[in-house]
Amino acid sequence: MMRYVLVAHGTRKAGGVNMVGELAQRVSSVLDREVRVAFVDVLGPTPCEVLDSLPAHEPAVVVPAFLAGGYHVRVDVPAHVAASGHQRVVVTQPLGPCHGTVRVMADRLFESGWRPGDSVILAAAGTSDRSAQSDLRKTAAMLSALTGDRVELAFAATGAPTVAEAVQAARHRTDGRVAVASYLLADGLFQDRLRASGADIVGDPLGIHPGMVRLIAGRFRRAGVVGLPTAA
Repeated sequence: MMRYVLVAHGTRKAGGVNMVGELAQRVSSVLDREVRVAFVDVLGPTPCEVLDSLPAHEPAVVVPAFLAGGYHVRVDVPAHVAASGHQRVVVTQPLGPCHGTVRVMADRLFESGWRPGDSVILAAAGTSDRSAQSDLRKTAAMLSALTGDRVELAFAATGAPTVAEAVQAARHRTDGRVAVASYLLADGLFQDRLRASGADIVGDPLGIHPGMVRLIAGRFRRAGVVGLPTAA
């Protein structure tokens, strides 16, 4: 039987942990099969621990619940898979950049009260990884195409400008409202920083939106067991 593992970053905020757990439960319902959850940072279980707990003779699919192809996707997840010793694992592509995640982000922005003409800032966690930075720029361009407005990229943790700096700069450019589109999977410290950025509107994290459930279920369904990935 195929085994499914959803790997997220991890957060100390209980609401964020619960959100990832609920997302996995909803994907499980769609697939009619259990989806286990693992975390690469902050809390456990780790992907290695979850894979160790699965029958070694049964194939497993790991979906990295990350929105760009940064360090956790290229290095951490493959390292955990290799350390587990499980020989029948395939790791899918991360959840972004992808038109599906951008549509969910746009939905969250619309739900928050965004109107055409508002200044829009795409707020990501941030990364020092150049390929992930490129992924985020592509995502901002895709959101701009959906909204029909210019979209600025800013960061809640690593990188410049910070979300608060981007909001302040937008205030200097326009007298209109400033909206922040959250490009975060779940609630946590980074989403709190978005709420404290001074923006007029802050979208919710992607979370348990039906579009995310469909996207992740599709990743699991399409994955084939092709062997262990290679760490970059």
